[in-house]
Amino acid sequence: MTGNAIPTVRLPGGETIPRLGQGTWRMAEKPSLRKAESEALRAGIDLGMTLIDTAEMYGDGAAEQLVAEAIRVRRDEVFLVSKVLPQNSSRAGTIAACERSLKRLGTDRIDLYLLHWRGMPALEDTLAAFTALVGAGKIRHWGVSNFDIDDMEELAGIPGGDAVATNQVLYNLTRRGIEYDLLPWSRRRHLPVMAYSPIEQGRMLNHTALAAIAGKHGATQAQVALAWLLRQDDIIVIPKASSRQHVEENRAALDLVLTADDLAALDRAFPPPTKRRPLEML
Repeated sequence: MTGNAIPTVRLPGGETIPRLGQGTWRMAEKPSLRKAESEALRAGIDLGMTLIDTAEMYGDGAAEQLVAEAIRVRRDEVFLVSKVLPQNSSRAGTIAACERSLKRLGTDRIDLYLLHWRGMPALEDTLAAFTALVGAGKIRHWGVSNFDIDDMEELAGIPGGDAVATNQVLYNLTRRGIEYDLLPWSRRRHLPVMAYSPIEQGRMLNHTALAAIAGKHGATQAQVALAWLLRQDDIIVIPKASSRQHVEENRAALDLVLTADDLAALDRAFPPPTKRRPLEML
């Protein structure tokens, strides 16, 4: 795979989106990095990584403002994802939060709007707000984040809940719990999963198994970790990159094909779950 050919995944509504995008968690927190971060996001768009994930929580809205700066003249190229905080997720609160995010993002619509995690407001109220926002053209799709299988079952039982577009969860080599039940549940319903913190914020790097496989392929350990996720055609991966070089490294992970021996070695080093675990979060 070369050039800008990013593989895609089909959302339940039929639209296809890139399976490798760009995250923005912990961006826009240091003014000295702002220019490089904005350039990194634009470089990612150039490379076909046109899905950009952000949230009202990130930097108290500063990450959304950074994204606005990066996509100002390229909005129509981007599939924009943002999130509402649970404390804002009442019906009126969700609509107000969305309006604030739209203003910070400098756009008239969010392509995918997620409930960041479960809160006190009833899911029915959040869903009613999402439905109203779709009807008003403020958002195009809605989804959830950090929902475990019980949460997804509850959502599926609410009228209109089957319109959920994705569930964004913590998933990487060191956090494989979703493979036991949540991921199979999602696959049975053709619901793509979006994996955040795909290299565990760098904490998994320098593992001997990753180092050995990276050395064999002339790749970095982070690329091996990304390639392990990207080999699954229904997983959307959203690594953060704060420099052009880092973006290019992430993009090159798509070209890394792990062998059966590689995958077996990774299973030995990072064993898959053998029983149900509570959903992990960062």
